[in-house]
Amino acid sequence: MKIWFDILTPKQYLFFEYFIQKLRKQHKIVSTSRKYQQVNGISQFGSVNPIILGKHGGKNKVDKLLASLSRTKLLTNKIEKVKPDLLVSFCSPEASRVAYGLGIPHISFSDSPQAKAVMKLSLPYTTKLLTPWIFPKSDFEKFGIDGKDIIRYRAIDAGIIIKNYKKNEQRKLKSKKIIVIRPEESEAAYITKKSKTIKIIKKIVEKFPDEQKIVLSRYKEQTENLKMVFGKDICLFSKPVNAKKLLDSTDCFVGSGGTMTAEAGLSGIPTISLNMIPNRVEEYLVKKRIIVRSESPESISKYILQSLNNPQIIRKRKVNAKKMIRTFEDPYQVLLKTIRTL
Repeated sequence: MKIWFDILTPKQYLFFEYFIQKLRKQHKIVSTSRKYQQVNGISQFGSVNPIILGKHGGKNKVDKLLASLSRTKLLTNKIEKVKPDLLVSFCSPEASRVAYGLGIPHISFSDSPQAKAVMKLSLPYTTKLLTPWIFPKSDFEKFGIDGKDIIRYRAIDAGIIIKNYKKNEQRKLKSKKIIVIRPEESEAAYITKKSKTIKIIKKIVEKFPDEQKIVLSRYKEQTENLKMVFGKDICLFSKPVNAKKLLDSTDCFVGSGGTMTAEAGLSGIPTISLNMIPNRVEEYLVKKRIIVRSESPESISKYILQSLNNPQIIRKRKVNAKKMIRTFEDPYQVLLKTIRTL
C-alpha cells in the first residue's frame, strides 16, 4: 500500500514519525509538508523528510486563504502523479480537499475541535476520524462527520510522543536550574485570549535571577518583541529546538496550554498551563493534577519556587505521569485496525 502523510505542525511531525517508522517497513510512504520554520526546523532532529509544497499563510486572513489555495493546487499536481492509496493527516484542509477530489480515502486524527476553521474545511471530506477518548463525538459531529465514522482511542497524543521517546539516561550536571517558557501560538486562528506572557516572564525574571530562563519563541515578530523587552535577562530560542531533549533538562515549564505543555506535564516536569488554548486535553490533565493552571504572575512564581525547592513534588509528579502513560492505548494499532476496515 502507498500511504500519504501530510504534516503541518511540530506536534504532527513528532506524533506521525512513530507511525511512519513502523509503516515504512511494509508500505511505501510519501510525506508532505509546507514551508514553515516550526516544522522544517524540527525535521533535522527526526527521521522523516517531507516534500515541501506551499507555505504557512501567517496570521492575516487573506494571506492564509491565498496560501491554502496555492498549496491545494501544488498538492493536486503532486498527488495525482504519486497516486497514494490512503491519506493520513491531522485534518489538513488542503490535503483533505485534494484526497476527496482524487477519490483517496482519508483517515484524520484530531484533538483540536476548538480549531473551528480547520474542522469545517476538513471533516466533511474525512473518511474516518481518530481522536482521544476524552472528546465526545459531538465535538466533531457538528462539523459534518457522522458519529459512526469517529473512532476514539484511550490515549493523549502528547503522551504517545513521550512514550516513544528514548530518554538520555546520562544527563549532564547543570550549574543552574532551568525554567522553560513557551509563549502562545500567536498566529493560530483559534487563539482568542489576550496574552499575559510578557507580564509572567517579567515576574519570573524578577523572582528567579539565578535560574536559567529559556523562552521558546515561535515567530519573527514575537522574537523581536521579547528581545526588545528582556534583552539578556532571558535565553531566547528563536529557531526550532529538539523539544524532547530540552525537556530532559527542564526543572519547571510554563506553557500556553498546547502540546508542549502536555508533553512537559506527562514527562513529570512541574508544569503550569496559561490556558491560552482552552481545550479538553488541558482540562483533563489539570483535573488529574498532571499540570496546574494559572494566569497570575504571582501564583506562577510561587508554584515555581515550591517546585524548585521540593524534590518530593517532582518525584510525585513523575510517578503520577508514568502511571497515566502506562494506561494509554497505542493509537498506531487503532490506525492499522481502521485501515483494514476501508
